[in-house]
This record gives sequence, C-alpha cells and structure tokens, in this order.
Amino acid sequence: MPANWKTFPAPAWLCKPIENSVVHAASQSGCPERGASSHLRPPLALRLQPIRIPVPDKTSQSACPPRNSSSQSGSPAFTFQPLSDCQPSPGTSSQSQPPVASAAASPGKVTEAVKVAIDAGYRHFNCAYFYHNEKEVGAGIRYKIKEGAVRREDLFIASKPPHPEWIMSCSELSFCLSHPGVHDLPLDESDMVIPGDTDFLDTWEAMEDLVIIGLVKNIGVSNFNHEQLERLLNKPGLRFKPVTNQIECHPYLTQKNLISFCQSRDVSVTAYRPLGGSCEGVDLIDDPVIQRIAKEHSKSPAQILIRFQIQRNVIVIPGSITPSHIKENIQVFDFELTQHDMDNILSLDRNLRLATFTITKNHKDYPFHIEY
Repeated sequence: MPANWKTFPAPAWLCKPIENSVVHAASQSGCPERGASSHLRPPLALRLQPIRIPVPDKTSQSACPPRNSSSQSGSPAFTFQPLSDCQPSPGTSSQSQPPVASAAASPGKVTEAVKVAIDAGYRHFNCAYFYHNEKEVGAGIRYKIKEGAVRREDLFIASKPPHPEWIMSCSELSFCLSHPGVHDLPLDESDMVIPGDTDFLDTWEAMEDLVIIGLVKNIGVSNFNHEQLERLLNKPGLRFKPVTNQIECHPYLTQKNLISFCQSRDVSVTAYRPLGGSCEGVDLIDDPVIQRIAKEHSKSPAQILIRFQIQRNVIVIPGSITPSHIKENIQVFDFELTQHDMDNILSLDRNLRLATFTITKNHKDYPFHIEY
C-alpha cells in the first residue's frame, strides 16, 4: 500500500504564503487539466507560515468518501514514524534518537524540539498527516523564521497525504488534506484496512497537479518496491519524477538492492527508522559490531548508524524530542567510517523489516511481497 505515504515539502493544509492571501487548495479553478503543460513551476522558494486552511464547503466540492467509523487513530502500523526528522540539507545528514510516535509526546515538546533542531543546524523536517504533529512542527518553524534564525527557503519540509483510496483529482486531494478531525484509516471488523482499487498512478497525477499550481515544490514516494517505482517512472505522460523513495533502512535491513535500483534511476533514498530495533533479543544500538566501531571512533552508536547511511549517499531521518540527542546526532561530519567499518556493518544484514504494516497486507499494492 505504498501510495499512502507520498512525501512532499510545504504541505498545503499547513501553510499559506506570508506575503499573499491564503491559497485555497480546493479552489475550483486551481487544478490544471490533465495533460496541461508541466513547465509552470512554482517559485524556487515559497515563503510559508503554518496555518490550517479553512475546510471547503462540502456542497461545492467533490466529496471525499467517508472514513469507516471503526477506524482507529494512530494504528500500530504507523506509530513507529518519527516526530520531527531533520537534516542539515536534503541528501546529507540527519537527526536523533530512536523514532517516537507523535502520540507519545506533548505538542509543546515537539515544537521545542524543532526549535532546538534548527538552532543545531537541521534544515530537513519530515512530517505526515498520520503523525498528528504538523501543527506543532509548523509552530516551531514559524517561531524560528520570525526570530530570524532561518529563512523558509532554507528549509525542506516533507509530508504525506492521507491514503489514496480517496484521491482521484486535485480538488479531492486538496479537500481531504484540509479536512481535520476524522479518523485515519478505514478498517474492517478484523482491523484490516478496507482496500480499494485506486491506481497509484492516478494519485500521482493529482500530486503532480499540486506541483503545477504551486502548493508543493517536489513530490516523492515511500515504501515503493522496485517494480512499483519502475511502473511509476515508465508512466506515459509523467510530468514529475519522484525526488525520493522513503524506506525503512538500517544495518539489519540494508536494502542494498533497492537503494542501488533507486539511485540508478536518479531517485534519492530516504532512510526511516535508521537506528533499527531488536532482533533475537539484541537491539541494534547494542550490537557488538556497532558498539566496537563506536568505541574506535569515540562516537555514540547512533552517530555510527547515521554516518553509515550518509556514506551510502542515503538521506537519514530518525526522530527525537530530546535536546541532547538532537545536538549529538548532527555531530557526524568530523569523522569517516573506513571501508572495513562499512563492510562490517553491511554484514549485519538480516532482512529484518520492523515496519511491516500488517493491517495493509490485504491491499493490492502491499509492497513487501517481493524481495525488494
């Protein structure tokens, strides 16, 4: 079900231009015709401040299908996601300690964590509709912009829309993204996702429209396997390539083949859950190999795991709300792992997938039925 987790900066339902009027994401004239010119790019940097745009009048829009009343907010399949994943620049470093569910931290802590991260040098923030933290992340960013510590154009803000079963047009996508206060996932009586037959290529077209009208600057995918990514890249009339594929990646799941495939197609890779978890009672942070390498470099195990991904040209996005961890984990540019270190870390691969999204295994686009 990979199309559920598309990534793109500056989510329309969080932001409005500072110097202009509110962009109503679902305005009837805002969506380009399918097949319209793709050369109408948004400005290089949209100066944005966080705000939830007004919910459109349901009677004047294409209604989004109602979500099942039995849906449960914050289902286990999504609780691993990071709070506010940051990195100094798209394509290099990362933030912090093991991923924390957004429900596990108070809004004030998330906002303060963003402020600390910006002061420490982070410039990449990873959000999502499902994390329920976008308002708090936006508040921290807005505070630091107003303070003069950072400019909006220096920040790369990623987010994801809700599940694509509802997304068939630009207006419907915008309507869903701006409609707060509803459950996250439609579930059946067995707590499995109620699957639909939406083609993720249709979802992608709706997202391309958002780029053209200037609501987002880039779009990408998450959890796509190589067959799904190839299908998207070969889509007739593709207007925008995905800039990244956000996947689980750590030494217990090195994703060597998928990373090679993505990079060969000029699609960057973003690693979520890079600090891993437990395997056979051993936590990745406590793995003897990681501990030994950390000791040799006088670094923390987390710093070794972050540096490992950087040297693979992989973007890293673990999350933390702990100031000391946030500051520590950006200190990864004053050392380099040897090839011997890299080989030893790669040898830890156990094909251990921690985020299996079991409630979506019945979906036609479940991405983990093949090797990579």
